[in-house]
Amino acid sequence: MMLALRVNVLCKGHSGIRLETVQKYLKAFNAGVVPYIPEQGTVGASGDLGPLSHLALGMLGEGLLATLNNKKFRDAGSVLRELGVEPIKLAAKEGLALINGTQFISALGAEAVVRARKVARLADVALAMSHEALRATNSTLNPDIHRVRPHKGQQLVAQRLRALLHSEKYPSMVNESHANCGRVQDAYSIRCAPQVHGISNEVIEWVYGILTTELNCATDNPLVFPDGVKKVVSGGNFHGEYPAKALDMLAIGVHELGNISERRIERLNNPTLSRLPAFLVKNGGLNSGFMIAHCTAAALVSENKVYCHPASADSISTSAAQEDHVSMGGFSARKAIKVVENVERIIAIELLGACQGIDLLRPLRTTEPMEKVWSLVRSVSPPWEEDRVINTDIDNVTKLLRSGAVWKTVKPYVPEEARFLGVLTVKKPFELKSKM
Repeated sequence: MMLALRVNVLCKGHSGIRLETVQKYLKAFNAGVVPYIPEQGTVGASGDLGPLSHLALGMLGEGLLATLNNKKFRDAGSVLRELGVEPIKLAAKEGLALINGTQFISALGAEAVVRARKVARLADVALAMSHEALRATNSTLNPDIHRVRPHKGQQLVAQRLRALLHSEKYPSMVNESHANCGRVQDAYSIRCAPQVHGISNEVIEWVYGILTTELNCATDNPLVFPDGVKKVVSGGNFHGEYPAKALDMLAIGVHELGNISERRIERLNNPTLSRLPAFLVKNGGLNSGFMIAHCTAAALVSENKVYCHPASADSISTSAAQEDHVSMGGFSARKAIKVVENVERIIAIELLGACQGIDLLRPLRTTEPMEKVWSLVRSVSPPWEEDRVINTDIDNVTKLLRSGAVWKTVKPYVPEEARFLGVLTVKKPFELKSKM
């Protein structure tokens, strides 16, 4: 990814580099070259100097390289010869042109935000299954509630849930079974989920926009302007504060999906709150059921709270105080990926527990889309009759979520405008008029 992004930057035409040098980078990328990049060592200004230097080092025939076909890192010169790529011989300005920019932060950030978009949708699916297993009321999804607080993310999540849960088109026996139960309100982790999941979706989309711009920027210094009055100008486009701040926000936004998911996992396990057998297993005492799965989710949530400390709140002076403010964006990006990975696993645990809750409510059936999700989960994780090695099930469902199969299953049931935040149109419920 870094190699592709660096080629894209060089092709903007402001780096002061020969076409033949860019073409060698491009040839290496098309040949499947994998550069050796240490994950530590960048302060995110002047750009990602250390990581991008390692990228350039391999293209000079020094250091280490691997390929997509052979992922073992070997002598870079040997790898380039095997691929028929001539090592680069630098000309004036080219050394600096290859190492100045934010492509390390942006490459990791792009992976983080793409995975974050996916896990945000899956969090709504797991929420819907928990909603059914906990026999929650659908009244909180009433469009009028969300119409008078028309945040786009909130509207999006509420619309998705209405599509997946009990309706005239897709009735739920589970929902009908507690129509007159006398319970008035559900806990916040269910009742306020559209509001909480909603802002997480909006944060993710904001970060997506920042990174989309960043991926297509000229981030060199100095910049060369060859058109009109030709000039070479020093500036600060290499500074990583934009992606650094965005990725710190991404960590916070995605973490909240895991934070509230863990609370629903607790409710599923707790018989006082769920009205289900303790720890979601029939023969308690002899079996611990989902107790340790909840401990795992709790541990991951707590770990994410540490990762949510913004790396970009820090700065340290470098380069004899000339570079006296830096972004620390490399760590922002690394920990954002870690938060997303942890949340993927937390959501998998919630979905596992919620499906087990549905099993304990049989013969009642949930809605058509939720039954299809249940069947998909059960294809990789059978119902929990007695204790077994649970990490296998967690791994299997995590892989299932990452594969895209769960979203593919529910996607036909979700209105097109509720599939992505960017296409949702929200009408203002009223206009405030001031007499002052």
